[in-house]
Amino acid sequence: MKDNSKKTKFIFITGGVLSSLGKGLAAASIGALLESRGLTITFQKLDPYINVDPGTMNPFQHGEVYVTDDGAETDLDLGHYERYTHAVLGQRNNYTSGRIYNSVITKERRGEYNGGTVQVIPHITDEIKAAILQLDGSVDIAIIEIGGTIGDIEGQPFLEAIRQFRTDQGPANVLYIHLTWVPYLKAAGEVKTKPTQHSVRELRAIGIQPHILLCRTETQLSDDIKAKIALFCNVEASDVITAQDVESIYDVPLCLHKEGLDDKILKHLNIWTGAPHLEPWEDLARKIKCPANEVTIAIIGKYVDLTESYKSLHEALVHGGVANDCKVKMRYVSAEDLDNTGAGELLTGCDGVLVPGGFGKRGTEGKICAITFAREKKIPFFGICLGMQLAVIEFARNLAGLKDANSMEFTDATGQAVIYLMKEWYDHRTDKVQIRDENSDVGGTMRLGAYPCRLVKDTAAHAAYGTEDLEERHRHRYEFNNDFRELLVKKGLVVSGTSPDNNLVEIVELADHPWFLGCQFHPEFKSTPMKPHPLFRDFIKAALGNNEKWKNKNAA
Repeated sequence: MKDNSKKTKFIFITGGVLSSLGKGLAAASIGALLESRGLTITFQKLDPYINVDPGTMNPFQHGEVYVTDDGAETDLDLGHYERYTHAVLGQRNNYTSGRIYNSVITKERRGEYNGGTVQVIPHITDEIKAAILQLDGSVDIAIIEIGGTIGDIEGQPFLEAIRQFRTDQGPANVLYIHLTWVPYLKAAGEVKTKPTQHSVRELRAIGIQPHILLCRTETQLSDDIKAKIALFCNVEASDVITAQDVESIYDVPLCLHKEGLDDKILKHLNIWTGAPHLEPWEDLARKIKCPANEVTIAIIGKYVDLTESYKSLHEALVHGGVANDCKVKMRYVSAEDLDNTGAGELLTGCDGVLVPGGFGKRGTEGKICAITFAREKKIPFFGICLGMQLAVIEFARNLAGLKDANSMEFTDATGQAVIYLMKEWYDHRTDKVQIRDENSDVGGTMRLGAYPCRLVKDTAAHAAYGTEDLEERHRHRYEFNNDFRELLVKKGLVVSGTSPDNNLVEIVELADHPWFLGCQFHPEFKSTPMKPHPLFRDFIKAALGNNEKWKNKNAA
């Protein structure tokens, strides 16, 4: 809700030299530091690619698609923002070139520009600024990350927009932070500042003079190196911040605070606050570095060579480990390898098996093989979204006598589609019945965002949450087929969570198993290091128990 009495200050974060330097983590860490001083913050990610959103993009192209409560399919950096802070993000917190241009073209078709020539300046840049200004008045500080790298042709309109923004809003209300790379050359035994000099020179040529430089590097920068960078980049030496590589991404806020970054930001923006309260981050760092226990979790997926596809999942498992004073070792296993090798060889020694969400038929039989292995060997199992659906298929085939059980997503040639495309379902947010079929737009057939779930008492799900009613975020197209529900329940499948009207199955379990649970939603999107998700917490707890049994058995 916008508060007209409050004036928001804006921090713009850009990146130079090369991609993957960690702008998202830097932005999230800055947010954490400012929150620790009592300030309210929010974020926005501006991505230069032409797709309207990343929802239809291949994970190999863009990594994970992160989903917010209001159903926005967004860049994975929004996951970092929400994990590090209390910010609740949504549709207005992620804009792409495609979304900006689509809005401008729609306005042009409606005649809103009165027949004028529509151009990048001012129409596209004005649209970008309007998107940013949605955040004005809502918080003390808005942190805006510009995707891509300085010099990318598609990023020019965004840079021009944020250049204009400082003039529009006043110098006291806008701060530019530039993240760059200072490589260390082992052969020469020294760091090189030239890439940073060129990156800042290109940024200044656009008309943006950065106030603070975050220098990503392997080693601590000396005062001499900082002074050299400051001289050539026209910043104060005290505003050159070492962003050194760290063991855990949750060390970043503490390391940047040690460099004095939060003090520098507040000085530039002329804001006074009390001292930061970083005790929770210090406690988290200790727990991650010195765990008492260790478990190995097998993650069965299609994109195991690109773990960015499972970013939130990876972090949620870490959080589950923190809750159990436990290090979680993750063994990514290709589902297609399971098709050829079998589960025994690849999964032996794992303390838990997790099958994450996904789309498409490829690798599904390998995932089902892993589920069978976990069920029969009594290894804790966690199925998320597609993982839950495949657990239902595995149960139907092997325990309920439905040998042709399958999902309509994979084949139409079965009369035993235990997972199917539900043509009508109630959307609690719009209070309307939604209609969908095979001809709907790819995104239009999805159930996206937060939906309510009601739990059954005396189940693993209820024990984890400690409540009967909750909301979780969804991103899926197919549903549990209620035509088979009575049979599957009779054969031993426990339906432990449903929509409040009991029409949508949200969670299934097995009662005669140490811990076997599948959920239709994505709990990883609501897990944070300070508040691990209850399902991940209990999954790791069960895996730890399995690990102890394995140790005792071998010790005997």
